[in-house]
Amino acid sequence: MKLFTKVTFGLFLFLFSILGTLAYAQSSIAIQGRVIDAISQEPIAGATISVIGGEIKSSSDGEGRFSLNGVSNGARLRVSYIGYDNKEVIAQSGEMTISLTASTNALEDVVVIGYGSVKRKDVTTAISSVSLEDMNERPIVNAAQAIQGRAAGVTVTQPSGAPGGGTAIRIRGTTSMNGSNNPTYVVDGIPVDNIDFLAPTDIIDMQILKDASSAAIYGSMGANGVVLITTKKGRAGDAKIGLNLQTTQNKITSKIEPLNTAQYKELMDEVGVVNLPINLTDQTNWFDEAFRNGVTQNYQVSVSDGTEKLKYFLSGGYLNEKGILNTAFFRRYSFRANIENNIRTWLTVNANISYTDNNRNGVSEGLGSNRGGTVLSVINTPTYAPIWDPYLPNQYFNQFYGINNITSPLENMARSKNNRDRENRLLAAGSALVKFMPELQFKTSFALDRRNGLNTQFLDPYSTAWGRENRGLAFDGRNMNTVLTFDNVLTYTKSFNLHNVEAMVGSSWINSDYTNSYINASHFRNDLIQTLNVANKIAWDNTGSGASDWATMSYFSRLSYNYDGKYLITANFRGDGSSKLSPENRWKYFPSFSAAWRLSSEEFMQDISWINDLKIRGGWGKTGNQSGIGDYSYLMQYNIRRIEWWLENQQNALATVNPANLRTRDLTWETTTQTNIGLDFTAFQQRLTVNMDYYYKYTTDMLTYISLPEGQSFASSIRRNEAEMSNRGFELNVNSKNILRDDFKWSTNFNISFNKNRLEHLDFQQIYDGAKTSDFVNANVVRNTPGRPMSSFFGYISDGVDPETGELKYRDLNNDGRLSVSDRTYIGNPNPKFTYGFTNDLSYKGFNLSLFIQGSQGNDIFNASRMETEGMYDGKNQTVAVLQRWRVPGQVTDVPKAGFNMLNSTYFVEDGSYLRLKNVALSYNIKSEALGRAGISKLQPFISATNLFTLTKYTGFDPEVNQWGNNGAIQGIDWGTYPQAKSFVVGLSMEF
Repeated sequence: MKLFTKVTFGLFLFLFSILGTLAYAQSSIAIQGRVIDAISQEPIAGATISVIGGEIKSSSDGEGRFSLNGVSNGARLRVSYIGYDNKEVIAQSGEMTISLTASTNALEDVVVIGYGSVKRKDVTTAISSVSLEDMNERPIVNAAQAIQGRAAGVTVTQPSGAPGGGTAIRIRGTTSMNGSNNPTYVVDGIPVDNIDFLAPTDIIDMQILKDASSAAIYGSMGANGVVLITTKKGRAGDAKIGLNLQTTQNKITSKIEPLNTAQYKELMDEVGVVNLPINLTDQTNWFDEAFRNGVTQNYQVSVSDGTEKLKYFLSGGYLNEKGILNTAFFRRYSFRANIENNIRTWLTVNANISYTDNNRNGVSEGLGSNRGGTVLSVINTPTYAPIWDPYLPNQYFNQFYGINNITSPLENMARSKNNRDRENRLLAAGSALVKFMPELQFKTSFALDRRNGLNTQFLDPYSTAWGRENRGLAFDGRNMNTVLTFDNVLTYTKSFNLHNVEAMVGSSWINSDYTNSYINASHFRNDLIQTLNVANKIAWDNTGSGASDWATMSYFSRLSYNYDGKYLITANFRGDGSSKLSPENRWKYFPSFSAAWRLSSEEFMQDISWINDLKIRGGWGKTGNQSGIGDYSYLMQYNIRRIEWWLENQQNALATVNPANLRTRDLTWETTTQTNIGLDFTAFQQRLTVNMDYYYKYTTDMLTYISLPEGQSFASSIRRNEAEMSNRGFELNVNSKNILRDDFKWSTNFNISFNKNRLEHLDFQQIYDGAKTSDFVNANVVRNTPGRPMSSFFGYISDGVDPETGELKYRDLNNDGRLSVSDRTYIGNPNPKFTYGFTNDLSYKGFNLSLFIQGSQGNDIFNASRMETEGMYDGKNQTVAVLQRWRVPGQVTDVPKAGFNMLNSTYFVEDGSYLRLKNVALSYNIKSEALGRAGISKLQPFISATNLFTLTKYTGFDPEVNQWGNNGAIQGIDWGTYPQAKSFVVGLSMEF
C-alpha cells in the first residue's frame, strides 16, 4: 500500500511537470525582428526592445536586428531610441518588423545645464542649443564657427581669415574692458580656455548658457556666458565605423586693384617724394604672386560600439589647411577616446581622453607687423619692381629709388615662412558616478589639461633686408601649462504626487601652473643650418625664463522645484575664491534665481488645442570674472634690466630692479548682474517654436589697467576695479517645420539679436584711448569714456573735398575759426545694431539641401588699410581709387589731392553691415541592397560652398574683421587683416 502510494505520487509529479513544461512552451515564445526608420526604411542600430512589466530586454545590432527569448505570448514590447518616438507592440512569434518615427517632440529632449541636465520643456533660463550632427558638410576648422548665426544673442566673428585663425565670441555684448570677454567653455564637464583643439566632428551638440540664472552655477567663470560642449559617445548594440572625407578649395572673396606703373609714376610726380625713371614698365603682379588658391584636407575616422555594460567612442583626424597667402598653413592631428563602463548597477565610470597636435605659421598682418603686413604690401609695392634683385643673387628686390619704407609681399612672407607655432595638448579626465539609491547620486571627476607650446623663428642671413642686417635671426620659445580640475557633486532627486524636487551641492578646485623659457640668436653661417647652435651671438638682454601659477576654490549648490510641470523654480548659489585677487577681497558670492509658469498646462488653456506649449520665464543673478588679468595682479611687480657687464667699469654690475606697477590691496572680482525675461511658445503640433528674451546686464568693478601720470619714476601703471558697463537687448529665435511629407521636408530657423552697449561710469581715469593705426597720423582712433558704447571711433568729421584746394574739409565743431584737437568727436560705432542668421534645410528622397545666411547690420568699420592704400602721403603704391583724386581747382570729387592733410576722420569710417550666404550644402544618401549586404549603412557624397557671396557697402577685402581680435576696448578696425576665403568643398560621409 505504501509502495503504491509512493509510485502514484511520483507518477503524479512527473505528469504535472510534463504538463507544466508543455503549458510554458505554449505560453512563451522566441522573437526575432528588425527595427527600422519609418520613412527611410534604414535599420536603426542601438534601439532598446524591452518587455513591459518584465526584465527581458535586448538591443538592435548594426542591421537593426534583435532577438528575445522567453517572452510570454501576447506580452507588450516597448521599443525606444534617442530621437524617435517610443512604440509599443504586441509580441509575436517569428519575424517582426518594427518601424519607429522620428520624434517631433523637442520639448522632451534633454538639455545639458551646469553640473546636470533637464528636459527642454522644464528649462527656466535662457539657453540656446546648437547641434553639430548636420555640420559634416561644412568646411569647419574651429568648432566655434558652428555657432555663427545659429544662436540668438551670440555674436561670432573670425577677425582674421588666416589658417587656424581663432574666432571671437561675444554672448550678449561686451562686459569687460581689460578683462576677458570670452565665454567659458566646458567640454564634457571640464572647463577649458578655448576649443581650438577640438575636432568639430567629435562634437554632438553645444548648449549656450546666456543669462546669469543659467550661468551663475559657474560663478567666477560665468560673466561672459558658458558654452557646454558634449562629445560623441558609444551606444549599446551600435557597432559603427564612420568616415568623413573633405577636400576644400579656398579662394579670396574679392580683389583690390593697385595702380600700374604709369599711374604710379604720375602719382609720385604729384606727391613729390621721388623722381622715377621714365622707362619703368610693369614687371610683377603682386596679387598673383602673393595669393593662391588654398587647399584644405580634412579626414576623420571614428569607431564606436557598446554593450549594456561597456560603451566606447574612438576617433582620429587629420586636417591640413594651406592658406590663400602662399606661406600660411595650419595642420592638426587629433585623437579622442570616450569610454563608459557600468561596473555595477550603482557604479559607472567614465574616461575621456583628447590629444591634439597643432602646427601653424601665420603671416604678418596689421598690428605689430611691418607697415601693415603682407596684405597691404600686395598693394603698396610698385608693380615695376621685380621679385628678386637682378644684381644680388638670392636677395629680394628692395631698391625702390630711395624709398625705404616699402617691403614686397614676398619678402614679408619670407620673414614668417620659417616661423612655426606648435602646441601639443592633452586633456584627460576620469569620473565615477555612484548611485547610493535611485534618488541620491554622487559624481567625482578629475581632469588634467596639459599644453606644451613651441614657437621657433628663423630668418636667413641674406634673402631679406632685416636678415642681412643681423646676419640671420632666430628665436626659440617654449612653454608648458598644466591645469588640474577636481569636481565633486552630490545630487538628490525626489518626486511625490505632483511635486518634483532636485537638490545639488558640490565643490570645484582648479589649479594652474605655467612655465616658459626663450632665447634669441643672430649672426648665422650662410649655409642655412637652422639651429641656434650655429649662431655666433646669443642675445644677452632678450633671453630668459618665467613661471606663474594661480588657483580657485569654489562651492556651489542648486535647488529646483517643479509642480506638475506648471510652476518651476530654480535657485543657484556659488562662492568663489581666487589667488589672482587681493586676500582681503578674494572671495565673492554669486546667487541666482529663475522661475517659469507653463500657461499651457492651466485649465483655461485646455480648449486651445493648437498651442502645444506656452511658458513664461524670468531670472536674475550675478556672475563674476577674473580672467584676462595677470596671475599676480594685486601684487607689486618689477621690471628687471640687465647691465652690459663686459663694458669698462661695469664688470661687476648687477641687474637693476624697478617697480612696474603699484600694488592694489582691494582688487576684487568683476561682477555682472543680469535680469532676463523670456517666453517659449510651441504650436501646431510642434511645427512652430518661438523663443523670445529680453535682458539687462550691468557690470561693476570692471578690471582695468590704469596708466599713471608721466614724470614719476616709481611705477607706470596700476590695476583697479574702476568701471561700470551696461548691455541690454532682445533676442528672437524661430524654428518651423514648414513641410513634413514622407518624401519631402522643409524646415527653417531664423534668429535675430539686438544689443545696446554703454560704458556707464569710470572712477579714476575718465578717458581711455587706443588703436594707433598709422605712422603718419600720430593719434589713436578709439576713445572709451562714460556715456558711449565701447570701442567708439574718435576723430574729425570730414565734410568732403574742397573743390578749390583739393584738401579734405574738417568741421570746426567749437566754431573758433581754426582746426584743433578740440574739434574731434565720436565718428563711428563698431557695435552692430543687430545680427541675424537664417537657415533652410530641405530634403527630397535621398537629396538634402541646406542654405545658411548670416549677417550684421548697423556696425561701422574704421578702414585703416585705406590710410596706407589711399593716403598718398609717401612713396608707397596706392589703389585705383586714387585715380579719382583732385587735380585742378574747381574739380568736384570725393577723393582729395595727393599729399592731403590726412587725419583720423569720417573719411575712413565705412558701413560694415553685410549679408552673407555663409554656406550652401547639397548631399545625397545613396541607398541600395548591395550596400546593405556589404555592411554599409550610410554613403553620402556632398558638395558645399562657403562665403559664396556677400552683400556689403564695405570697400575692403572683407567686412568680418577686427585687427585687435577679441579685445574688449578696441573693435571694428581693418588694418591689413588677412581676408576671409571663399570655399568649395567636395566630400564623402560614410558609416559601416
